[in-house]
Amino acid sequence: MPDPAHDSILAAVIKPVHREGYPFIGIFAAVTLVLFLIWQPLGWVGVVLTVWCYYFFRDPDRYTPQREGLIISPADGVVSLIEPAAPPVELGMGTEPMTRVSVFMNVFNCHVNRLPIAGTITAVSYRPGKFLNASLDKASVDNERNSVAVQMADGRKLAVVQIAGLVARRIVCDVKPGAVLETGERFGMIRFGSRLDVYLPEGVQPLVSLGQTMVAGETVLADLTLAEPARLAEVR
Repeated sequence: MPDPAHDSILAAVIKPVHREGYPFIGIFAAVTLVLFLIWQPLGWVGVVLTVWCYYFFRDPDRYTPQREGLIISPADGVVSLIEPAAPPVELGMGTEPMTRVSVFMNVFNCHVNRLPIAGTITAVSYRPGKFLNASLDKASVDNERNSVAVQMADGRKLAVVQIAGLVARRIVCDVKPGAVLETGERFGMIRFGSRLDVYLPEGVQPLVSLGQTMVAGETVLADLTLAEPARLAEVR
């Protein structure tokens, strides 16, 4: 008979893989076989790297809160910046500063990106640039990026920006203007370390703090229905 405990352990370890990962996992596995032929200890190093590659491209299901008005984290990682900033000019959202929340993803985080809130994609714009450390403030301006504008049901707009990092070399965006997505739906990914910026609508304060760990599609980043001030936190 099936063992529920065994099945739950397998489900916790074995995750679905994003389609972007298959070529890389295959390359890592092929190199590992060659390394085993050269010298067995090198082969085991290859095994470790292949497993890492598999987990980098993991694409697990997430349990997205369904209450209307919730803005959800688009990425796994850590909140690295919260500050006022003008949205990317290419989105045509004006020059007035909006509250920008940055989520930095390291090479061990899941890199599948999810839409922060339900709405219609009104603009998608890719801009080439540098590959500075994505945790730096200037990465939002100088680095390669892909910007997405989302218009919500009430007419307000939110921007989410995929930013390449120090070792990231490919931004994947699967949506186009006119697409209608739900909160937490997958819309792209970034390969090998990067960052996502979310530009909140006017008057909306983040419900997260610097250094907080985020889970894409699950962690509540802000709430359109609240008027409370931004939250502060202490390390304990």
